[in-house]
Amino acid sequence: MEALQREIARVAVFEDDLEFDPSVLADPLAATAGDADPPIVAGVDQSFLDGRALSAVVAMQAGEVIERVHAVTPLEIEYIPGLLSFREGRPIFEALEALSVDPDLLLFDGSGRIHFRQAGIATHMGVVRDVPSVGVAKSLLCGTPREDTDGLPAGARVPIEANSRVDAPDGTLLGYAVQTKQYDSPNRHVNPLYVSAGHRVGPETAADVVLALASGYKLPEPIRLADSYADEAKREVDD
Repeated sequence: MEALQREIARVAVFEDDLEFDPSVLADPLAATAGDADPPIVAGVDQSFLDGRALSAVVAMQAGEVIERVHAVTPLEIEYIPGLLSFREGRPIFEALEALSVDPDLLLFDGSGRIHFRQAGIATHMGVVRDVPSVGVAKSLLCGTPREDTDGLPAGARVPIEANSRVDAPDGTLLGYAVQTKQYDSPNRHVNPLYVSAGHRVGPETAADVVLALASGYKLPEPIRLADSYADEAKREVDD
């Protein structure tokens, strides 16, 4: 599995190869004013129940939800740090296959290039489907921030570079700690998200996209809604 991840990282494209201008994501109304259709961005999140994984996908266009799908499959391997895509990839793939629309960009609750072998779940699934993808993780799997990330103001970003735990030269830019939201209080703070390119997206654009889609919340809206839908779908399956 680790050898396959290294091969995935080798063929992944960690620079912009998008068929739309990512700046339109910051202004859904402007996106609808042009001749081209607004891009479709899909958020992907997971939930778990009794040895099964539930993958939820929420597709959005111009700030509106246009489709929600989910898939449930058995978990075939135990959780091993760095091998998440082999555990959760099947339900994600099946949920994405159930979509009737073709996303222009996928956002995953998980890592992209910020990964031991530069092939987190966002990279793995982005390469398999050859769709631009971004990883949005809540904790730092590996790599080193170039600056302190405590108490960052909203909108700030701090580069994350490779260290000895990553199959890349030390100092390689893997992604960014991105502060999407912060409290105006010295007694409360919001931790940053760890954002990295999955496939066909550069690190700067990945950070721009997450900031543009955060909409006042910590998580970018497609992932926030996918997280909520995963809980909803899990209750339906349990019933």
